[in-house]
Amino acid sequence: MKKRKITKTEACFRFADLFAGIGGFRIALESQGGNCVFSCEWDPFARRTYEANFGEKPLGDITKISVDKIPEIDLLAAGFPCQPFSSIGKREGFEHRTQGTLFFDVLRIVKARRPASLLLENVTGLLSHNGGDTMSTIIEALHEAEYRVFHRVLNSANYGVPQHRHRVYIVAFDKRQVPSTDFLWPRPSNQMKGIGQFVESNISGYSISRHLQRVYIYKANDGHPEIITRSSNHPVKTLVASYHKIQRITGTFVKDGPTKLRLLTPSECKAIMGFPKDFNLSVSRTQMYRQMGNSVAIPVVKKIAVNIISSLVNVGVLSRKSPNRPTAK
Repeated sequence: MKKRKITKTEACFRFADLFAGIGGFRIALESQGGNCVFSCEWDPFARRTYEANFGEKPLGDITKISVDKIPEIDLLAAGFPCQPFSSIGKREGFEHRTQGTLFFDVLRIVKARRPASLLLENVTGLLSHNGGDTMSTIIEALHEAEYRVFHRVLNSANYGVPQHRHRVYIVAFDKRQVPSTDFLWPRPSNQMKGIGQFVESNISGYSISRHLQRVYIYKANDGHPEIITRSSNHPVKTLVASYHKIQRITGTFVKDGPTKLRLLTPSECKAIMGFPKDFNLSVSRTQMYRQMGNSVAIPVVKKIAVNIISSLVNVGVLSRKSPNRPTAK
């Protein structure tokens, strides 16, 4: 992928890309004029893909990164892992309750750098994780840090992505910089995008053997797995990180190739997640599926980012012509 260079006069906000993966957040935010000034990701294969596309390697383990290495930022983006928190009473404080989790590191960076806004993404299981305590602790910890918090589950298929992918998004604003604001979530589209226009033909090398089809894929007439063709006019099921394991219940496969059934190609995966066609995926097939399945749906993040930026511009925290942070009102 050709890296678009953003000049200081173009960029309207500076952001940090935490738990960066392969850069889905970065693509979405840079498309809206953002300037990425810091990134971190612990997985070595994801870091390799990130470097191949953005020309820089993210720092590693977030738990070992000092906040002194992170510049001033306007927005912090993170698709952090979901972990259980301590059940220690509130008298100990939410910072204590989050210690030992990766969200604690998000929180310490937020408190040290005070970005005007946050954009977090996670699986919908976060809402019920640990009996709901995980989500409530996150929200209350951000409240304690003086952030106004909004969250909603969005389905990617409602935002121009040919995939049903439900994820919970958390948007927050620093009360010190944004004394009063509401947040409008992007409106869903009435028309979903079908996968058929992105399906390739006569592909070899991704075939599922006829033996595996006979003994596993078609072992029961229960509507699984999902089989698509170039005429399929609907979004596919969620692309998961374990797609390479060929799971008949969760998998989506293509009627094509030498055996008449195959796995998704890199190009099809990019379309399903909203990545540009020229995005570089020079890793093994297993890593490619894992990286795509773990990423964010780029078009959804773009639409949320537009509304975050508008909120910050409307209260004077950001200027669309300058990346510098003016004094908060």
